[in-house]
Amino acid sequence: MSIAFKHMERQVEMPEGVLRLITLQQIGKEAVVAMLGPGDFFGEGVLAGQLIRIGTATAITASSVLIIDKETVVGLLRDEPTFSSRFISYMLERNIRIEADLVDQLFNSSEKRLARTLLLMARYGESNPQRVLPKISQETLAEMIGATRTRVNFFMNKFRKLGFIEYNGGLKVNSSLLTVVLHD
Repeated sequence: MSIAFKHMERQVEMPEGVLRLITLQQIGKEAVVAMLGPGDFFGEGVLAGQLIRIGTATAITASSVLIIDKETVVGLLRDEPTFSSRFISYMLERNIRIEADLVDQLFNSSEKRLARTLLLMARYGESNPQRVLPKISQETLAEMIGATRTRVNFFMNKFRKLGFIEYNGGLKVNSSLLTVVLHD
């Protein structure tokens, strides 16, 4: 199921499933900007007056998406403190993560970037980590960390041999993968 905005006057929240948010350059190069899960928002650019959509969301697993029009979201932000607080918290957390992603891209090796990405996808550090990840290709992982699929394959095999990840009916991320991120 592919999900794209048909009207620029929409804000979207995802109740279940996993989506890949990508952006495409004119020369055809694609970049994975984010992996979205339950409770994540996307399309909020319309609230800031963004007229042109720069990303496309594509479902990776069976997903349901709640589409809320701009006027309704503005009303909820104004009149519903619980929704407003949740939305603002989400946007601040996402901004912090984007800044951390930029620092990661600028200063860390592709091995550390891959380990960090897998841990983030597994939601380690959150109250309810998800050890088994939805199916994701090495090509997508390579796009996410700015490396080649060959490098991702090399590191995934290394992580598996060291017991940091497992391939048994799905990709399982073990907390021991943190050692790759924390090691200098």
